[in-house]
Amino acid sequence: MSTRDLDAAARTDPALTDPGLRAAFEQCRRLHAEHGKTYYLATLLLPPAKRPYVWALYGFARYADEFVDSLTHPDPQALLTWGDAFLASLDAGGDGTEPVGRAMAATMRRWDVPRAHVEAFLESMGMDIDVTDYATYEDLRHYMYGSAAVIGLQMLPVLEPVAPGAEEPARALGEAFQMSNFIRDVGEDLDRGRVYLPLEDLAAHGVTKEDLFEARRSGRITPGIRALLAFEVARTRELYAQAEPGIAMVHPTSRDCLRTAYLLYGDILDAVEAAGYDSLTRRVAVGMPRRLGVALPGLARAQAARRRERRWQTA
Repeated sequence: MSTRDLDAAARTDPALTDPGLRAAFEQCRRLHAEHGKTYYLATLLLPPAKRPYVWALYGFARYADEFVDSLTHPDPQALLTWGDAFLASLDAGGDGTEPVGRAMAATMRRWDVPRAHVEAFLESMGMDIDVTDYATYEDLRHYMYGSAAVIGLQMLPVLEPVAPGAEEPARALGEAFQMSNFIRDVGEDLDRGRVYLPLEDLAAHGVTKEDLFEARRSGRITPGIRALLAFEVARTRELYAQAEPGIAMVHPTSRDCLRTAYLLYGDILDAVEAAGYDSLTRRVAVGMPRRLGVALPGLARAQAARRRERRWQTA
């Protein structure tokens, strides 16, 4: 499948005829398929020529994230070194030699992704080195601008907006995806010593950081913790509502990919609710039947949209 997709992209991007660059995109695809299964499934609804660039955007983010999020071999200094080397390669007008960075640089050129988005992303990844909590929601949003909102903005050129104003829904969707992950991954983040739920929200529900760590250890989820997570779920649903109009603002051949990701990430919140708001002692997930139930009809619609686009182009 990756060969076909890379061949399709190469028809309008001759750089992708280079074997080394193709191998770099394939490495990103493997990262995407292994670590971002829901997002990867949604990507299959895009036209083949666009898929490699999404692999690169995801692969770059995941590769950087692993430096600070690995539970077994974190290497924060390597993040700083790698990020500086990547930005230096952009300054030099080249791609460098590291495969993930090469694919990202090629994607930035093809879709005019602003360097400022990448700088903001690397800044937020650097915050994960020594920032372990956020006092307020606004503090968290500052972090999420670089770690999530700019991911939505990086994706936007690939999805090809067809209406003005698509940037704000893209930012909101990036934040909604990340908040969904934060809510799902409370327990895993505690294992890294981090609490991404704002401390002001904990206090409002009579919960302390120590309560969260104790619940992780003991498996006892208190009413206050359940109320806290219910509050975060409701706020994240508001972000999804802000993002939803953006689906109609991108090219018709991109909408079903975006809609599928929108629905399946939103389902994470339903899964947390169904687990009694216990995302501290278990890993909640959206089941494969639901994933396929959303993705397969979306695939049929996406294929129909591509056929209509081809007919329009040849008319």
